[in-house]
Amino acid sequence: MLKHPTLDLLGQLGLDGMAKAFADLAANDETTSLSHAEWLALLLDHEATYRNDRRLALRLRHAKLRHRATPEDIDHRAPRGLDRRLLDMLLKGDWIARQENCAIIGPTGIGKSWLACAIGHKACRDNRSVLYTRLPRLIDELTVAKGDGRIAARMKSLARVELLILDDWGLQPLDGNARHHLLEILEDRYGQRSTLVTSQLPVARWHQTINDPTYADAILDRLVHNAHRLELEGESMRRPATPTAA
Repeated sequence: MLKHPTLDLLGQLGLDGMAKAFADLAANDETTSLSHAEWLALLLDHEATYRNDRRLALRLRHAKLRHRATPEDIDHRAPRGLDRRLLDMLLKGDWIARQENCAIIGPTGIGKSWLACAIGHKACRDNRSVLYTRLPRLIDELTVAKGDGRIAARMKSLARVELLILDDWGLQPLDGNARHHLLEILEDRYGQRSTLVTSQLPVARWHQTINDPTYADAILDRLVHNAHRLELEGESMRRPATPTAA
């Protein structure tokens, strides 16, 4: 068998997954009974897996998720009023395909950001582009970008991402710059892409924190009316468990 020339050719063609599988199969005596078709099927399967893994790693790197959260690690036992059916729907991702929005609402420490990152991780697995950012940090970045002339490019990149996760919505009242940037982001994404926000505040108080009735109406119209709401309640999950009496 021309082992090394074949490996070299696979490498030249960029078929790294097949090359590794070829070397592993060639070194395994148990594979000698495989037919040519079975060999080819195994090589192609390894190449597909290799490419999917690389694509996922790239999407996760670009997503910048705050937590290494996955759907499999979600704690469904914690007493926080988690709607399992709604969460399963959000993880499935059809709402992203329909360009709908999502709001995860609840007190601090209840796991809003973690759940948002788990949803983002699943979207990356589904070959969707994702970006996570804290809203206060994004506003600061856009203010700097406006000052040095990068604002148009930054807004264009935000408009393209299929799922934009804005964490810590309503953490502080918005000033004029922040309101303008936020409205532009949501206007570009409305009906085109999906936005997920997390907030400690109930939706009824979002109008107040935007701090301008005209902007508030415009912003919430583009965000809330087609948003799925995952509302949580209960004690912070960050608090250490109370030790039991001896």
